[in-house]
Amino acid sequence: MTDGERLARALELAERGRGTTAPNPVVGAVLVRDGEVVGEGWHERPGGPHAEIAALQAAGDCARGATAYVTLEPCAHQGRTPPCADALIAAGVARVVAAVGDPNPLTNGIGFERLRAARIQVDLPGGEAEWLARVQNQDYRVWISQRRPFVVYKTAVTLDGRVTVPGSRWVTGEESRRLVHELRATTDAVAVGMGTVRADNPELTARDVAATRQPRRLAFGRGPLPEGSELELLSGPLDEELARVADEGVRALLLEGGPTLATAFVKAGLVDKLMLFVAPTLAGAGPSYLGELPEPVRLLHCSGRAVGEDWLATAYLREP
Repeated sequence: MTDGERLARALELAERGRGTTAPNPVVGAVLVRDGEVVGEGWHERPGGPHAEIAALQAAGDCARGATAYVTLEPCAHQGRTPPCADALIAAGVARVVAAVGDPNPLTNGIGFERLRAARIQVDLPGGEAEWLARVQNQDYRVWISQRRPFVVYKTAVTLDGRVTVPGSRWVTGEESRRLVHELRATTDAVAVGMGTVRADNPELTARDVAATRQPRRLAFGRGPLPEGSELELLSGPLDEELARVADEGVRALLLEGGPTLATAFVKAGLVDKLMLFVAPTLAGAGPSYLGELPEPVRLLHCSGRAVGEDWLATAYLREP
């Protein structure tokens, strides 16, 4: 098997920790010696063994001379657990193949340097494995390096870019609306602006899906909130409020506000990913999903897929 195929297996293992590792990233590891897998592991929970340690424990003495395939640079600092880089060195691993570096300032590049200093070969093949590893931990990467949540701007639009359809409550179909509830169920917080609050007084809860918890529900802008609203009002500068909620553990924010709030976020450079649910409708009138911007914004890694009768267009505003 190729390095890419081994890393694909490590990425698959990492997903087993999805939803239980926060605030840590999801990480997977595979140990191979003489062409045979001798150990596998993934990070399950904060304070528990990291993926490399779990794989080393599974491999035992077979780890000596093996190649370790890891989805993220091995940590180099003492946290709740000892550094994984040191454990790989002590186990006698001969080579480490990593999908991507760790943006954590306590590890960024240091883990690789420590391994190389111990005469362990370190390879970063890049390509698809790197991209998939970045996306796999996109929330963590922004949260740990920029101290703010990874922000996804989600909106529903007509084919002519309008966010309302005259005479209709909904812009998109039932399948798209269900997917939005699934997104809410897997994010840390959902936010709108006060214009949306005054117009719709939304709940912003994840409904009719298997939600193990509800996201924090935020409203940006000047109050007051409507009587009985369960939203949290955030009235300070956007960057300061995002930093505050990040310190409180919000790593991912789903922005569902109207064009005023979305434009303010984009202008401030605070949107990382765009998700447009495009309905096969021409509204002919109504507000656009974004206001005027000072300059064009080039989108990265654009993709799309059908969701029922609609089309979901996804793009990044910067590398994750």
